[in-house]
Amino acid sequence: MTPKIRALTQTGSAVIVAASLLMAGQAFAADSALTKNQEEGRAIAFTKSEGNCLACHKIADGTQPGNVGPMLIAMKIRFPNKQDLFDVIWDPRKKFGRGVIMTPFGDHKVLTKEQIEKVVDYLYTL
Repeated sequence: MTPKIRALTQTGSAVIVAASLLMAGQAFAADSALTKNQEEGRAIAFTKSEGNCLACHKIADGTQPGNVGPMLIAMKIRFPNKQDLFDVIWDPRKKFGRGVIMTPFGDHKVLTKEQIEKVVDYLYTL
């Protein structure tokens, strides 16, 4: 096989794999309905007067996301213990130090414990 044909074959395979993953993701998204708590958590995360996570983070289906904080993806992998994610939202200074720019949503009473629990439930779907 010539180098040019090998490159085209590898590129074609990558395109097929990417398309398959995209199609699988669409099927998953269509099949996965959010629970009531997850929907409420999503609303809190996307609402400017509440959590406003989109001000700093990129989130699937979010419009006009910020780029100050990390993308909110693979949250179950990044935070296998749900309590750790809750704690970061409650007061990120405990994990990242006093210089962190993320708002301590619970400690500063921006969100209630119940609201943060709902946001965590939603983030665990990402």
